[in-house]
Amino acid sequence: MRYELYYWTGIQGRGEFVRLALEDAGAEYIDVAREKGDEAIMPFLRGQQPGAQPFAPPFLRAGRQVIAQTANILGFLAPRHGLVPASAASQTYALQLQLTITDIVAEAHDTHHPVAVEKYYEDQRPEARKRSASFREERIPKFLGYFEQILENNDGRHALGRRNSYVDLSLFQLMAGLEYAFPRTMKRLQRRTTRLRALRERVAERPRIAAYLASPRRLAFNEDGIFRHYPELDEA
Repeated sequence: MRYELYYWTGIQGRGEFVRLALEDAGAEYIDVAREKGDEAIMPFLRGQQPGAQPFAPPFLRAGRQVIAQTANILGFLAPRHGLVPASAASQTYALQLQLTITDIVAEAHDTHHPVAVEKYYEDQRPEARKRSASFREERIPKFLGYFEQILENNDGRHALGRRNSYVDLSLFQLMAGLEYAFPRTMKRLQRRTTRLRALRERVAERPRIAAYLASPRRLAFNEDGIFRHYPELDEA
């Protein structure tokens, strides 16, 4: 099946978690907005296209189906492409872990938009400093400590099972995003995140992921996406 991925141009964003799964699976897909522009997304959001109406990107068209929400898309793709163990219990657990990743990604976004999404970062800098301090000191260690424990309690190398899953791909993206946005904080946490950092390196070396990361399809992190580097938000 040839998939159609819909996500905003110019940023990795939440769509990147889906891209990594599609790339690692070797699935055939087109990144529609990158070819046709962001206006290609709008008919779906307005309910002018057949299929379930998404609230926002990312969403995936698979044949006649339209699937939205990052974790839901990954839960759909993974069993079809060998990115999750076959048992129902494992798939439920994988989704649980992915939803927890979704939580910390949302909190990372809210460090630079703590008051209102529709306002510019520059309009909420004082609030962003306060929110970021809590995120750096409390939330990042808590979430990453949890995922370190998940790896330790499994086989030390994978989030679940004994082979790569979409959760491992998402943990790679989470670590990459946090290291871009909060490099000083992540450096301080190096000794407490040894398994996660090793996982990130292994995922980056997977042949299809390595090829993707070296290609123009992998956009650089920037200050329009979810993970943004504002030095004043990463102060000790």
